[in-house]
Amino acid sequence: MIIRLNKLENNQEGVVKNIDKSVGLRLRLERLGIRPGVTLRKISDVGPVVVAIGNSQVALGRGMAEYVFVEPKQFRALLFGNPNVGKSVVFSRLTGMDVVSANYAGTTVEYTKGSLMVDGHSVELIDVPGAYTIDPTCVAEEVARHFYDDGEADVLINVVDATNLERNLYLTLQLLEKKVPLIVVLNKWDSARHKGVQINIPQLSKMLGVPVIQLVAVTGEGLKELRGTLNKVIQGEVVPPEFKPITHQERWHFIGHISQEVQKVVHKHPSFLERLEIASVRLHSGIALAVIVLAISFISIRVVGEGLITYILDPFFNHIYGPAIRLLIQKVFPFPFLQHLLLGKTPGFMESFGVLTTGVYIPLAIVLPYIVSFYFILGLWEDIGYLPRLAVLSDRIMHRLGLHGHAIIPLILSCGCKVPGVLSLRLLESQREKFLGLILLLMAAPCIPQTAMIVSLLSPFGARYVALVFIILTGVALINSVVLNMIVKGKSPEMILEIPSYQIPHFATLMRKLWLRLKDFLLNAAPIIVLGVFVINVLEMLGVLNLAGSVARPFVVTVLGLPEETISIILLGFLRKDISIALLIPLHLSVKQAVIACIFLVLYLPCLATFFVALKESSWKIVVKVLSITITCATVVGALLHVIL
Repeated sequence: MIIRLNKLENNQEGVVKNIDKSVGLRLRLERLGIRPGVTLRKISDVGPVVVAIGNSQVALGRGMAEYVFVEPKQFRALLFGNPNVGKSVVFSRLTGMDVVSANYAGTTVEYTKGSLMVDGHSVELIDVPGAYTIDPTCVAEEVARHFYDDGEADVLINVVDATNLERNLYLTLQLLEKKVPLIVVLNKWDSARHKGVQINIPQLSKMLGVPVIQLVAVTGEGLKELRGTLNKVIQGEVVPPEFKPITHQERWHFIGHISQEVQKVVHKHPSFLERLEIASVRLHSGIALAVIVLAISFISIRVVGEGLITYILDPFFNHIYGPAIRLLIQKVFPFPFLQHLLLGKTPGFMESFGVLTTGVYIPLAIVLPYIVSFYFILGLWEDIGYLPRLAVLSDRIMHRLGLHGHAIIPLILSCGCKVPGVLSLRLLESQREKFLGLILLLMAAPCIPQTAMIVSLLSPFGARYVALVFIILTGVALINSVVLNMIVKGKSPEMILEIPSYQIPHFATLMRKLWLRLKDFLLNAAPIIVLGVFVINVLEMLGVLNLAGSVARPFVVTVLGLPEETISIILLGFLRKDISIALLIPLHLSVKQAVIACIFLVLYLPCLATFFVALKESSWKIVVKVLSITITCATVVGALLHVIL
C-alpha cells in the first residue's frame, strides 16, 4: 500500500517509492537524502512534516510532502509455539478481528496473518501452525520450518505453556539458534499457579538470554508487558541471542538443567476441572459426559438455528427483501425471460427457483443459521479442550471400523459441513485410513442443513420416521465400514494424541474462528448454491430436465418408488444436498417416499463442493472408488426399502 508522506503515522517508517513533482523539486529533495528506495521515519507534523533519515532530520512543507509517496514499512513478527499452548488466543489479543487466513503455498495447511500498531509502528503478525519441533514430522511442522527458514522475520515470539515447561523448551532452544530477537511468553500462568508450578522468570530469562514474560492470554494479564517488550525490539533495545547450535541430546540435557534451576512444583489437591479431565476419559463417566455434551450441542444448534430463521430471517425475506427485490427487478428488467430467471415462476422463496429468490434464500435463510450455531458450538468445545477426550473415548469403536479415535473429529465436523470434515481427514496418517474415513463421513454424517431439512420433511409424519432415517443411515455406514475394514488391506496405526487441559475459552478468539469459517462458507459454498439454482432454472426452461426425467424415470419410479418430479431434485443434489431435500417438501410425498428419498439423497453422491475438495485431498482413483461404493449402497438400500416399507 503506497500513501502520501503526510499520511504516515508519527514514528512510523516508510520507504520512498516516488516523488510526483517537477525535476527541480526531486533534485532538491535528493540532495537532502529523500529519494526513491530510501527508508525514512516520520517524527512530527505539527507544522511542516519532519522526517528522520539516518542520523539527520529534514522538514518539508505540508504541500511538498503531498508529492512524496511512501510505502509504510512493516515490522514482521512470527508467533511460534506447540499445539494447544494458547497461541491463537495471544494472536487474537494482539490483532483483534481484522485478520486473513490462507493456505501456505503448495500445502493445505492454514496460517493466519494480522497486524497491530506498537507505539506508531505497524507490525505484521503471523500465527505459524503449531509445531513441537522445526525438524518436520508432519505437514504443519514443514510449514513452520518454511517460516523459520525464510529469513524475513524481525522478531520471533515463542508462546510456551507454563504448566508444561520442559516439553515446550525444545522448540524454544531451536528458535534461539535462528539468531533473531526472541521473546518467550509463558502463557497459562494462572493455570500454572493453580497446579503448584512455580517458575523463576528472571533466572529463566538469564539462562536463555532473551526476555521472558508471564501471560494469561484469556484475561489479557501480561499483554501490556508483551507489547512493551515488542516495542523495545522495534527500537533495537533487544539484541539477537548468541546461542550456538547443539545436538538433540544436548538440547534435552540443557532443558533438564533449566528445569531444575528455574522450576519448582508444589503439591496441591486436584481442582474440580482436573477431576473432570480424568472423568472425561474413563469409560462410564466419559460416555455419560459425552452423551450430555452431544445432546446439549445438537439441541442448542437446532434451537438457535430455528430461532434465527423464525424470528429474524423469515420476517426479513418475506416482508422486506422479497417485496423490494420483486419491485426492483420488474422495473429494471421488463422482460419476462429475465424476470423468470431472476425471480422464478412463483412467489414462494422455496418453490420459485429464481436466482435472486431461491438462490439467495436457501444459503442465507436455510443453511447459514445452522452453520452459525454449529460452528459456534464446535469452536466452544475445541477451545475448552473436550474434542481430544471424545477421540480417546471413541478409539475402541473406531478401530473396529479400521480407524482410530482421531477419526471422530472429521466425523463431527462433517455433521456441520462435509467440506471441513474432508479437509480434517489430514489428521489420519495412512491412505487406507483416509479412504475408510471418507466413505464413513459421506454415509454416516448428514451435514447440519441436511439434517434440518430431513427433520422438517419428516416431522409432520412423526418423530419415529426421523429416527428411522438416521438409524438406517448409521447402520448402513457401520456395516459398510466393517466389511471394507476386512477387505481393504493394511492396518490402522495406534493413536498418539496430546490431551490439553480444560480451559476457559477466549470469546474474541472464538468469534474470530467463527467468522473465518462463515466467510469460507459465504465465499465458497454460497455461490455454488446460487449457481446450482441458476443451472436448474435454465435446464428447466430449456426442457433438459424433462428429457433427463424420461431417461431416468424407470430407475426413479420403478426401483425407488419415487414420483417423476424427484428426478430434477436428485440431479440438483450433486450441487447442494440440503437444497434437494428441502425441495422435496412441495412435492407432498407419502411417508414411505419421503424416507426413501432422504436416505437415497444422503447416500448416493456428495455435494459438488465436497466432491472437488475430496478430489483435491486425494487421487481421482480413490474418489471414483468411493463414489462407486456410495452409489451402489444408495441404490441397494433404496430398492430394499421400496420393497420392505
